[in-house]
Amino acid sequence: MASAGGGATPRVGFVSLGCPKALVDSERILTQLRAEGYDISADYDGADLVVVNTCGFIDSAVEESLDAIGEALAENGKVIVTGCLGAKRDVILDAHPAVLAVTGPHALDEVMGAVHQHLPKPHDPFTDLIPPAGIKLTPRHYAYLKISEGCDHKCSFCIIPSMRGGLDSRPAGEVLREAEKLVESGVKELLVISQDTSAYGVDRKYRTDFWGGRPVKTRITELAKELSTLGAWVRMHYVYPYPHVDELVELMAAGGNLLPYLDIPFQHASPTVLKAMRRPAAAENTLRRIERWRDMVPDLVLRSTFIVGFPGETEADFEELMQWLEAAQLDRVGCFTYSPVEGATANELPGAVDPELAEQRRERFMHLQENISANRLIAKVGREMRVLVDDIAEDGTVLARSAADAPEIDGVVYVEGADDVAVGDWLDVRITDADIHDLWAEPV
Repeated sequence: MASAGGGATPRVGFVSLGCPKALVDSERILTQLRAEGYDISADYDGADLVVVNTCGFIDSAVEESLDAIGEALAENGKVIVTGCLGAKRDVILDAHPAVLAVTGPHALDEVMGAVHQHLPKPHDPFTDLIPPAGIKLTPRHYAYLKISEGCDHKCSFCIIPSMRGGLDSRPAGEVLREAEKLVESGVKELLVISQDTSAYGVDRKYRTDFWGGRPVKTRITELAKELSTLGAWVRMHYVYPYPHVDELVELMAAGGNLLPYLDIPFQHASPTVLKAMRRPAAAENTLRRIERWRDMVPDLVLRSTFIVGFPGETEADFEELMQWLEAAQLDRVGCFTYSPVEGATANELPGAVDPELAEQRRERFMHLQENISANRLIAKVGREMRVLVDDIAEDGTVLARSAADAPEIDGVVYVEGADDVAVGDWLDVRITDADIHDLWAEPV
């Protein structure tokens, strides 16, 4: 094992769990570690200590995080814990009292302080070891761009505000400078993330910032417009359907790099259930808005997530959701059964739904959505489109994504017969076949 003594460069191991927002936190910690001259170890044996960035959103994530901490302690012995589960310090210390330190989410300074305490930093770090865009855990051709932390909403099933705090938007100039460095380093796709992307800048009262000597308002429409000038695809995630989202759709209609893609967590369609969930924009006539958006941008792709089996959900509520889903014709959908989360106010609601019934509803929901998704993909057969190459299989098949496909969560485009192609390349293809999730294509 490498150590800080004897002139050897101190080495830190890293375990990153959770969502893309946690992944960005990990990237920032890793970047700072390298900036200060630490080496990053790929295994436990080569590390002087290990940092574990945890997730604590649902019970299964808590279990995974606690298991990862336990494994790191068993394999290495010196562990610093950060991330969302760190907000529940007692849970971690009760399970693993031997950890060196515990911090909450987006706590770069606290994590580095703990590292310094237990593994002093080198005296003369070589700052030129750091790539201009920092250290990324994603492939070189795409990157997540986190524009804010926290959330001001009080959804009854969610404890994220209690773990990550209220909305804290980054100044527009800071975000754009990071995005610019990413594109200059070879990134072809920027995935914009936060807890509530539509609310970006509300906490700053849309204060004007500066980028390249020009004023830019800290507001999602203005930010999206500027991001789309950088030459990379720009994909919007975690968008709540506030009225000003129409402005984003107008930008998409103009063409360019702001992709016709919206990830909007609708969660349900029954007004009764939405009220119990305390969901923002619950009163919006979302079907009418979806129709208007598609009139503006016929190729608009809509992804969403839903919860079934929420406390108090009746069969009538569920049927209302199914009718809404049929009418909405969403492209990509995930559905989960309600799972109680410690600290969530929804746990106190009456009318708990039997888990077996909740699972039956989820299966019925996904069966309907699979048919919708398959039909929407089949409609693309014969069309030509540009795709971004993610991987190349051993048999030469290219795995790529279109503007309709976010990495890891959506489908892929399998391209056969493409020569002299590398990961990160653009490729123009014609769609030849489709199934429930994916497309097949040939080069044009």
